Amino acid sequence: MTSLSEEDLSCPVCQDIFKDPVVLSCSHSFCKDCLKRWWGTKLILQCPVCKRKPLLSEPPRNLALKNLCEAFILERDQRSSAGSETLCSLHSEKLKLFCLDHQQPVCVVCRDSKTHNNHRFRPIDEAAQDHREELQNSLKPLQEKLKVFEQVKGNCDQTAEHMKVQARHTERQIKEQFEKLHQFLQEEEEARITALREEEEQKSRMMKKKMEALSREIAALSDTIRATEEELRAEDVSFLLNYKAAVERVQQRPLLDDPELVSGALIDVAKHLGNLTFNIWNKMKEMVSYTPVILDPNTAHPDLTLSEDLTGVRCGEKQRLPENPERIYFYPSVLGSEGFNSGTHSWDVEVGDSPLWAVGVLAESVLSNVDKLSGLFRIVFCDGEYTADSDLDHHTVLPIQKKFQRIRVHLDCNRRTLSFSDPDSNTHIHTFTHTFTERLFPYFNTLCAHPMKILQIPVFVRENQYS
Repeated sequence: MTSLSEEDLSCPVCQDIFKDPVVLSCSHSFCKDCLKRWWGTKLILQCPVCKRKPLLSEPPRNLALKNLCEAFILERDQRSSAGSETLCSLHSEKLKLFCLDHQQPVCVVCRDSKTHNNHRFRPIDEAAQDHREELQNSLKPLQEKLKVFEQVKGNCDQTAEHMKVQARHTERQIKEQFEKLHQFLQEEEEARITALREEEEQKSRMMKKKMEALSREIAALSDTIRATEEELRAEDVSFLLNYKAAVERVQQRPLLDDPELVSGALIDVAKHLGNLTFNIWNKMKEMVSYTPVILDPNTAHPDLTLSEDLTGVRCGEKQRLPENPERIYFYPSVLGSEGFNSGTHSWDVEVGDSPLWAVGVLAESVLSNVDKLSGLFRIVFCDGEYTADSDLDHHTVLPIQKKFQRIRVHLDCNRRTLSFSDPDSNTHIHTFTHTFTERLFPYFNTLCAHPMKILQIPVFVRENQYS
């Protein structure tokens, strides 16, 4: 085998060591697949080397050459494996030691050389183990960082899917709301066109009766006039003979009062078109609702479920939601969609018979720093007791025995006060006074399945009068 080279055992077509070689009658050998591909492009089957025509179209396998090639490959791989052990470049000896001063593998001859005089050495396996541990420790931060990136990537994938669900759900609700509006407008259109057509039909009948009466009077007068005019054109004797009857006929036809035009006969266009859009808008308020605070589902704790119109919340089964900076995790809470830093704002919350709830406001800074809960101002109802909380360490028990069904929250940013009261009895509950300097979001907290709901306020359409 040592006298053979890789070139001696290479196929003339692919220039690689023979694979499943076959031999032609001209004694030239080729890989079986190489020969088939070669002949597949030729019209005449001939040897790719000497161009002679083979005796057989299916040449026999060259088993001796096949065995020789396999043995050559095996020996080559063994030589490559044996030569893979790195030797010292200076002394061609195996590297069995590690110089701690130079931080490099060395041989036993290097240890005794001047280059490594008074140096410290470790067996190569011990040094490798120590350095593996060191490298492993250095790798841990990268591995942890990779986990963080993979976790964020997974959350981003979940967020992308949740965005699609949100978009489809919101689109469906928008279509439902507009469908109601379209139906209302269509019904209003039909009702107003029906009223117009009824007025048209009524006044048309009245006008028809008037015209029929006038036609009868005109016909009667026309007959009397025509007969009298014929008498006037008659001969004198005939005229005088019929004169008396003609006079009686004329005198018997009474002179009626002149007919008058019918008042109000035309369509009352002003009634149908006057302030049409305003009147429809005014009527539409019966189907339009307004809630001063709308809940933001992107802030809701995973244990909370919001109503379809985003005005109610209850605690229920934990939902699988993507993590996002706005979401609250420290309490089962949800925020209003709009924050306030100026003006006055009020909203009523129906708590009903819920045994545990809290309402108030949360400062915007708490969202980015959950340890700074001093930005949370609320009243809490728990175990039949009311407390006023302005931070985790300060709870004021309120001397109240009544169980409220509704709570009114009133935020006056200008006077820097946050007040709570009972809207049913107009009873004051508690007031916070604080130097509010940032946006405050309405805050709602519940730990039970009993829903909390933000109440709607009436919608009015005003008509401004100018003198």
